[in-house]
Amino acid sequence: MNTQRPSDSAPPGEAPPARQGIQSVELAMTVLQALEEGRGPMTLTQISAASGMQPSKAHRYLVSLARVGLVAQSPSSGRYDMGPAMRRLGVESLRRMDEVALVSEHLPALRDSTSHAVNLSVWGDHGPVVVRWEYGAHALPITVRVGATMPLLTSAMGGAFLAHLPDQLTEPVLRGQLEVAALDAATRDRIDRIRAGVRREGVASTVGGVIPGITSVAAPVFTAGESFPLVVTLVMPARGLTEQEIARVSAELLRSTRAMSEVLGHAVGGP
Repeated sequence: MNTQRPSDSAPPGEAPPARQGIQSVELAMTVLQALEEGRGPMTLTQISAASGMQPSKAHRYLVSLARVGLVAQSPSSGRYDMGPAMRRLGVESLRRMDEVALVSEHLPALRDSTSHAVNLSVWGDHGPVVVRWEYGAHALPITVRVGATMPLLTSAMGGAFLAHLPDQLTEPVLRGQLEVAALDAATRDRIDRIRAGVRREGVASTVGGVIPGITSVAAPVFTAGESFPLVVTLVMPARGLTEQEIARVSAELLRSTRAMSEVLGHAVGGP
């Protein structure tokens, strides 16, 4: 009988040795983390500095990561950014969240009751991220791809998140999206008006905020715990849209998102 202990075990009373890993994989992750923290396309020099590697070494990792689709290089600027495989992994990771799955089950019914396109977004490191999209009966000039990060100030879903997330989360994202070191008084006043409107009406709305010719109405879905809210948005062609129709779909959206919040265990009488 073989009495040899496994290499990762230890005698009684002794701490087990650290498990061996693959150092090159861990080093590759520092390159990906540098891209994540860079909040946008980066040069080789920037990635090298952020990852603590010599440029030649960082370049070799970037070449390998690009071969498997985790990194992509712009043909025009030469800058590096997250690749298609990384985006798929991110979207799939979000898709597997229980809250997303539960809320997603309600989206087709909302689409059918309003006849308009509906999407679901969650809070990501750089702002609202679209994780679901259900097409409606009305043609739209353009659709937002799943996995896209949306602006906070000009999108309806961004307004919903602004109204219900603390400044500690939203302000760094706003500064990054606006490419400013600090928010000026006019921007802060605009944020205050958005928050007041959303909290008063229950929904955030925009007309042509992100896509010309599109009206969007968004409302939050609250969870039982400390998790960030999710946001459901109805997307409609602005042409021919009446105030009565906007009021109807807004009421339907609020009814639906309240039901979704209850499914997630949000306490009745909460925000």
